[in-house]
Amino acid sequence: MKILIQSEGFTVSTTCRTYNFQVTDSPGEYRKFTVEVSLKSFQATPLKFQDGPLLTRERVEQELDRETEVAHAQAHMKIGDPDILQYLERHYPPKVRKWTPPTKTSVAGSV
Repeated sequence: MKILIQSEGFTVSTTCRTYNFQVTDSPGEYRKFTVEVSLKSFQATPLKFQDGPLLTRERVEQELDRETEVAHAQAHMKIGDPDILQYLERHYPPKVRKWTPPTKTSVAGSV
């Protein structure tokens, strides 16, 4: 069965945003997950508040992909700098310069 991940919004404290998710593995059975993002991360990096839901959802998906019968997914996670850098590389790749400035050419007849 396909896993369903539903966002249940977020809460804001003085230090972080905590995103809440409900994951349904099978009908009638669900688990709760929370993912914290430090508010400083939104100030110290190009990360935007609008990136929070997708960044944290991808972190929950990553945790579920690593899950085994022996090692269950963590119910509470924190986003760190490596998570942010990977997210920014995937979603904000460096722009390719398509325009090149014209080169200076000497004007004929100038002295």
